[in-house]
Amino acid sequence: MTRPRFEPSPCSNASGIPALGSHWMPLISAPADFPAEIFETAVSQLIYHPEYNSTLILRSDILSDTTLDFPTSIPTLDGVVPLRNIQRRLLPRRPGRDAALEQHCTLYGSDTVANTLVLTPIIPSGGSLPYYHPAVSHLAFRHIATAPPTIRIEVVPLSSDSSMDPGSRLYRTGLSLLDALHRYGWGALTNYKKRVHHDCIVPREPYQDLYLIMRERFKGLVDTWAESTDPLKHVFEASRHSSSFSGKTPTPRLLLLMSLQKSRGAAGDVPPEGSSTSDVATASLTHILLSCGYAGLGIDLRARVSWQTYPTHTQAHLRVDAFDPHIVLAVGAANMYTAPGQFIIANHADELTPWTPLLATRARASGFLSIPCCAWTFDARFERGKTAAVGGTNDDADELAALVESLNLGADSGNTSGYAQYRIWLAQLHRHCGWEIECEVLRIPSTRNWALVGRRRMGDEEEGQANVDAILQSVRDRGIFKTRTPEGKAGKDH
Repeated sequence: MTRPRFEPSPCSNASGIPALGSHWMPLISAPADFPAEIFETAVSQLIYHPEYNSTLILRSDILSDTTLDFPTSIPTLDGVVPLRNIQRRLLPRRPGRDAALEQHCTLYGSDTVANTLVLTPIIPSGGSLPYYHPAVSHLAFRHIATAPPTIRIEVVPLSSDSSMDPGSRLYRTGLSLLDALHRYGWGALTNYKKRVHHDCIVPREPYQDLYLIMRERFKGLVDTWAESTDPLKHVFEASRHSSSFSGKTPTPRLLLLMSLQKSRGAAGDVPPEGSSTSDVATASLTHILLSCGYAGLGIDLRARVSWQTYPTHTQAHLRVDAFDPHIVLAVGAANMYTAPGQFIIANHADELTPWTPLLATRARASGFLSIPCCAWTFDARFERGKTAAVGGTNDDADELAALVESLNLGADSGNTSGYAQYRIWLAQLHRHCGWEIECEVLRIPSTRNWALVGRRRMGDEEEGQANVDAILQSVRDRGIFKTRTPEGKAGKDH
């Protein structure tokens, strides 16, 4: 089913539908396309997730929820009575610039069916509204029983001369909010089921609170950035990655950061030497984690210009190396990749992505975090519909569907997207190596934001080791895998 077209129009006195009271000003309306019975379900998204409609808002924290004792500051409306009041605190994304704001979210209706939501900011004495909140003392969403039903936004402006023209900021805000209500109402009507779920491993609130601290602490890295790439993307994305697990472990672990080493697959599969295909976040992520008390190494195929801008302690933990699985994964091999108890991070590791669970298995690591980007198998590009299933056997269709559903992979077993199918293939590979796999959708501005996490072993560990041996042997038999040579002057010394 296709969502009906959103067709808003400015309100006029000729509509014949009275406002909620004498001080209320109708702003904008549109056909509803959903009944009043699901109005409360639709507006719940507006209440609990204001960040979906404003880039300036981080989230809302719910302070109270009542159906009995209503605050005196909420308005009395014509024709409806209060049914429920939720008090929330809006938290800004940039707390150094914008202030938090508490707000009443009051549902009104007749009998037990809510058809109106009123947002009432709680402005402290002598205070003012933050920029992200429109200049109103009340803002209402209404579901009106016309034929067809209508949704409408009405406001009580703070100033009698507030502009409500279609070009005004207040109107544009109302337009965005009404569009969101139209979308949420249609989703509720069609029993929309969200396929991608955030915050499955790390709860949203502690993650966001820690990220704000990390962002402030390490924002100085932006000013000293020496690469040609965007410092905001790399520094703040590294802060987000570190916020996903910093503080969760009582004592530092040894971390191995394999970020974008390029192993060479079949002829023509690897970009030419010197092409700008590599990320440079390895050093920034290593520096942030070392500064937070972790120990470990950051490994890249070549030394970056920015490495010299980091403190001596960080530079001592950066390595230039090219991953050779036949040496690194050899039984009993002792090298920097197989240090005991390490937690492996493969951040957009491209060709090394499928090797991550094998390394974690062979090194008997405490766990790993893999953020896949370009789709690679062990020695060639992943091709949807052509790449063989892990271990040479296909899961039963029902078993595969259950696996995809349980892992929050943002795909289904019939999804034809190459990246979606690659995530499914990786999940099967991780399981084949004996890891219980969890999936987290990272809060980063990238379409490649799925993270596969292994924290616990499952089944017989020796069976996982045997499966690693079998994969290594099949790669040797094909004979097309070639290890890259470390690049640049620093590569000669490593």
